[in-house]
Amino acid sequence: MTASLLDNADRPPHDVIIIGGSFAGVSAAMQLARARRRVLLIDAGLPRNRFVESAHGFLGQDGRAPREIIGTALSQLSAYPTFGFLAGQAQQARRNGAFFEVELKEKGVARGRRLILATGVGDALPEIAGLRERWGLSIFSCPYCHGFEVADRRLGVIANHPMSAHQAVLVSDWGPTVYFTQGRFEPDEDLLPLFRARNIEVEYSPAVEILGTGTAIEAVRSANGLTVPVEAVFTAPRTYLTSPLAEQLGCRIEDGPLGPLISVDDQKRTSIEGVFAAGDVTSMMANATMASAAGVMAGVSAHRSLVFDGGAQG
Repeated sequence: MTASLLDNADRPPHDVIIIGGSFAGVSAAMQLARARRRVLLIDAGLPRNRFVESAHGFLGQDGRAPREIIGTALSQLSAYPTFGFLAGQAQQARRNGAFFEVELKEKGVARGRRLILATGVGDALPEIAGLRERWGLSIFSCPYCHGFEVADRRLGVIANHPMSAHQAVLVSDWGPTVYFTQGRFEPDEDLLPLFRARNIEVEYSPAVEILGTGTAIEAVRSANGLTVPVEAVFTAPRTYLTSPLAEQLGCRIEDGPLGPLISVDDQKRTSIEGVFAAGDVTSMMANATMASAAGVMAGVSAHRSLVFDGGAQG
């Protein structure tokens, strides 16, 4: 199967190669497959959401495991004769004349007229004892995705950047909240009235350990030795690009509030002609619905560029 999907002298290049097979990638692929374009979806199998048991807030899919949602999408995509899927790690990408070449680890090279980067980002978690093993299970980043499931419990927000105080205000809508400033990110004067109105407790001593049995949380221990009872924790980690492809291609990278992002316009076009990007790699708003919508736009934009920029079907 791998050999038939990679290009050779007897096979024309793909119309579009999509790198990254989570919500953004599969959504882009659906638009292109339905447009009867030859599309190759390459995925390494390491989505950002692999640590969570269920996805929430995604219309029609609420409560399903992300891997099940993607599995259903791939099954539906496989019904389209121009769709191809390849499990593998894309290591290098470059332009070679009119085409892009994507080199896969130990699997050869694929060629395409257009590229869509849906490679996602990774989370640089705070170095706090007991946090990593609970990530996605009782410690979360998005209250819209997981707040309902822990509502009315005593919640903690561990600061990790200047916007963390805003996160504490939001989280307090789901339950009584303790905000750990980590000694660095105190609420400013504009937010203090909201903190008081919402009875948000502020702990100035840094959180150093998450306490509890298994993946459950019972308390957070502070550097001053204080044990603060909480039952779930939110924190917004800084992010990093998980793939070097955008930089290899020369795409403009911008500094986002939480980490680097691929710069795109409203059509999901990058600074490099023929290269599009979508999903968490282009936006700090990490949400399955938003990633899927961005993937749709990237797929449509890639197809339009093929039609209007001289890429007739064939």
